Amino acid sequence: MSTYTQFVDGSQASFGGDEFIFVEVATDMDLEATLRVIALTDAVSSAEISGVTDICPAHVSYMVRIDPDIRDPREVLPILEEIHERKAQESKLVIESRIIEMPILYQDPWSHDVLMRFRDRHQDPNASDLEYCARINGFASVDEFISAHSSRLHIATFVAFMPGNAECYQLVPKDLQLEAPKYVRPRTDTPDRALGFGGAFSTIYPVQGAGGFQLLGRCAVPVYEAKQPFGPFETNAVLPKGGDIFKYRPIDMGEYEEIRQQVEAGTYKYRIGVLEFDLSRFREDPIGYPLTLAEALP
Repeated sequence: MSTYTQFVDGSQASFGGDEFIFVEVATDMDLEATLRVIALTDAVSSAEISGVTDICPAHVSYMVRIDPDIRDPREVLPILEEIHERKAQESKLVIESRIIEMPILYQDPWSHDVLMRFRDRHQDPNASDLEYCARINGFASVDEFISAHSSRLHIATFVAFMPGNAECYQLVPKDLQLEAPKYVRPRTDTPDRALGFGGAFSTIYPVQGAGGFQLLGRCAVPVYEAKQPFGPFETNAVLPKGGDIFKYRPIDMGEYEEIRQQVEAGTYKYRIGVLEFDLSRFREDPIGYPLTLAEALP
């Protein structure tokens, strides 16, 4: 049960023991492959296949878990193959999405204090994470890097590791991607709601814990809230979903404190807009199309 099965769209499927089917859509990070994974896993979920207990999408692959007491995983493989064939025949790759504004205090004191405690694990012990990211991406100052990072939209391509964690890819052409390596050795501490940056991906840490992404700032609002649900958390403790698009809005300390008071009181209202993301339109105009998406924010 360890051999690969190749689908008509080029994806490769393999079995993991007697419970899992792993499907690799592509081998390299690619926005089209990521959106295909989202569209495919949405279709698998909608099919309500008996025996399937979990569907876990990643950047360019996904895994399906099957209860072998209900159904033999070998019976599920042809169903997945049919879904892949059907989706491959669609002329446009469009996914249902949301755009969510996240207020970010870049250069916040909490993340800065933490990152300075772990300089021995960093590529440049003599610079802060922001100073390092600015320099290796060719910016003359931290402010210029912050402006570039916050000016682009970021699409969630991998929701995993822990509830609320979403790695987000920049919606810009590949030659304009900002990039930075992860720490040489991971930190044993990261503040909750810290904005991390590693590879070409950004993420907001949902809870305090270990981490290896460069630390850029801290979000004023949570991406995971189970203790005191409010707003979107009244129906789901986790905010991000695959395909969500995030707009990081820089704020100062005064606004950060005001928003934190609203969050603690349960009165903060997230700015969330519903939209469709059309890959072909992004390919045609990767600079202008994201600007039209931002208009969906209320």
